[in-house]
Amino acid sequence: MAVVLRVSGRNARFQQWEALLGNRTKRQRRGEFIVQGVRPITMAVAHGWQVRELLYDANAHLSGWARQTLDTVRAETFAVSRDLMHDLGGKADTVPELLAVVALPEDDLRRIPVSPTMLTVVFDRPTSPGNIGTLVRSADAFGAGGVIVTGHAADVYDPKAVRASTGSLFALPVVRVPSHQAVLSWVADIRADGVGMSIMGTDERGILDAAEYDFTQPTLTLIGNETTGLSSGWREACDQLVRIPMFGSASSLNAATAATVVLYESARQRAAATRR
Repeated sequence: MAVVLRVSGRNARFQQWEALLGNRTKRQRRGEFIVQGVRPITMAVAHGWQVRELLYDANAHLSGWARQTLDTVRAETFAVSRDLMHDLGGKADTVPELLAVVALPEDDLRRIPVSPTMLTVVFDRPTSPGNIGTLVRSADAFGAGGVIVTGHAADVYDPKAVRASTGSLFALPVVRVPSHQAVLSWVADIRADGVGMSIMGTDERGILDAAEYDFTQPTLTLIGNETTGLSSGWREACDQLVRIPMFGSASSLNAATAATVVLYESARQRAAATRR
């Protein structure tokens, strides 16, 4: 393990790392973001993401995991003082032993696999990074092949989103797209190639309950903005609007929670179909 540089003060390099945590424009301009946590870093490495830099606590007795990561991952290595690692770690009560600076992937819909059984989730204009990460985690857990974030939205690579995904961000394609038109063009190409993808939106005024929709077909599942729901463009594009029946006094579900319910129903139906 060769130490390229020791960082013990708030120099230009530290300020670059700090900017990656708090400044979306800087993340995009530099094409990289900081990954915090054992599982997310492990998942990023396991799924072949490009790790550009590894930062480790210069004052810590490193674990076997940290040493193995430093020894096996080809990246610039920095020994960083404990107080600076604490500032970059994102938690008030702990100091991370390792952080990773990882390259942003390309926002290309071709990253999402196409198949006769594909299930892809669209999150339309989400405002909460935590909701993005939670939705990505649920999409990974219940067998979706990818997530598309459309419109003016919170950043997929915000530290809160990355942490909330608990590593799932690195396990399936998550693509940012400026508007719904590009996604509809992608869907049209998929349909032209013989995959009859249905576009299904979640909405409290939907005609069908989620359990009545046929999730065994290839489906693009739409989840709307936390406050305003689906945009008019997406609503018009839907082949079907589906509701989640509720029986208590709650007026609505959190967007990521609604996505989790729908994704579970999809996984349940698909598992039942394979048992027939």
